[in-house]
This record gives sequence, structure tokens and C-alpha cells, in this order.
Amino acid sequence: MSGARRVTIFVIATIAVWVLGCAAVGVVAVEGALHLPHLRLTAEERDRAGAVAEKYHADLRDVEITANDGAVLRAWSIREHGGNGHVVLLLHGQGDNRADMLGQAEMLLRHGFSVLMPDARAHGESGGAITTYGVLEADDVRRWFEWIEKSESPRCIDGLGESMGAAELLRSLDAERGFCAVVAESPFATFREAAYDRLGQEFGRGPRLGRTILWPAFDTGLAYVRVRYGVNLAEADPARAVARSTVPVMLIHGLADTNLPARHSEMIRATSPRVALWEPKAAEHCGASAAEPVEYERRVIEWFEEHEGR
Repeated sequence: MSGARRVTIFVIATIAVWVLGCAAVGVVAVEGALHLPHLRLTAEERDRAGAVAEKYHADLRDVEITANDGAVLRAWSIREHGGNGHVVLLLHGQGDNRADMLGQAEMLLRHGFSVLMPDARAHGESGGAITTYGVLEADDVRRWFEWIEKSESPRCIDGLGESMGAAELLRSLDAERGFCAVVAESPFATFREAAYDRLGQEFGRGPRLGRTILWPAFDTGLAYVRVRYGVNLAEADPARAVARSTVPVMLIHGLADTNLPARHSEMIRATSPRVALWEPKAAEHCGASAAEPVEYERRVIEWFEEHEGR
């Protein structure tokens, strides 16, 4: 066998191993992202929710709706008596449940807002086979919005989400354009960009590794999900939804965020001149309320109050 032929065979074999390896990484990674452990509500978390409601003389109740695919979605409604007429939909992050938003709920109740706190599909006590990062969740958000309209008859419905919940909230602006205003902390701009970050992080690198050497992993994972589950994860595109929306959006993204870097919110802001962006320097992922609690509270409350007449 000639030397040139050996080199050709070696190159072909190397490429084949690389492609197959990337495909395996993509399938394993996306299966892990779709099937997250359910963090069930504990008795302690239920007691905390009851204590928060009691502190502000508000009514706490368990509510549920049925999603388009038949999944039963569950939430807490905490209704403030004699409040300001706003209800805020609070959306938690990946792998959490509604109790993770109790801090934000207490802040809002303190200012006269009522809140609705769902468990995302395939999280907490909600049904659903897989997490789709806004593809199916956009309609879930729309259905929660309609539940608030019918059950609470508020003057304004606002939204506040963190991380995955922030991205799902922004993605839902394609399906529900009636929000008075929304706040999204640490969202991803597109599922693709988030995947590049995750792939790079697995190897101790940045997103460039995912965009170059490991791009077949993402594309294989995307194709796999579309064939097996009938879901196109490329539609998890908050940046595109914001660009097409007229809903006032305030983004919050800490510059110390190494989970989803601030470039994600900067990409979203670049799509529309109507979008505001606050980047607290010391805040980590979803950490603005811890890094700068007074400024966080001021900005969020003022954003909702300023846009109540939209």
C-alpha cells in the first residue's frame, strides 16, 4: 500500500471517528438537557409559601391548567388584597421549581403586586415528558396568561423570569403579546448559542469550541430531538421573539455570569431599541438580587409601574 493511500485512509478514519464521536456527544448531551430530575416541592417549601402569603395578608392557593399536549401544569397563586392591580407571572430556572421564586414573590407582594408561580413543564409538580426551553413552554405561558385574565381580572399582567424561565418568557412573546412589561434575568439568546456555551464548558473552553470543532454535536442533537420527539429546538429563539414584539423588556445580566455569559442579553438587546439592559458588575448567574438587592428591587418595581398603562 502506498504512503499516499495510507494517509488518505488515516484522514478518512480520523474524520469518521470525529463525526461519530460528536454525534454521540450531541445525543447524550441533548437527552440530559431534555430529561431533568423533577425537584418536587417539599413540606418546608410549602410552609415557606404559606408564611409569605400570611405575612402580606394574601391568599395562597394551588391552581392547575392543562397544556396543549395534555400535560397538567401546576402553580401557586398568591393574591394580594387591595393591591395595585398587577399580577406578575414568575418563571423559575432549569432544574428548579416554583419555590425558587419565593424571594421575588415576597419582594413583589411588598409593593402590592399579586403573583402566579408555576412549575415549568417537566419540573416540580407539573407534567410533561421533556423540557423544550421555550418551544412548547411558549404556549404554556400563554395559557397561564389567559388563566390570570379570567381568574384575576387584573389591570396589568407582567412577567419575571430567571435563566431558563427568562428565556421561556421572552420566547412566549411570539404567542402572547398582552404583557404590560417583562423582566428577564440571565436568559439565553438562542438555544444554539447556549448549546455552544455548554459544549465548550464540558471541555473547559468557551463557545468557540462548540461553533467550530464540535458543531456536528449540536446539529446531530438537534436532528435527533426532531426525529424522536417531534420538537425543533432551533425554535427556542428568545432573541427573534423579542425582535418581533412590542412588549417592553428589561434584561438583567450579571457581568460575572459564567453559566450563560452576558453576551446573550447583549445579543437580545441588539434586536430592538425598545429593550433595556442592566449589567451589574459583580452579579453571577441570576445573582443581581444578591449582589445589588436595593438596586434590583428599585429597577424591577419601577419597570412594572412605568408600563402599567401600555
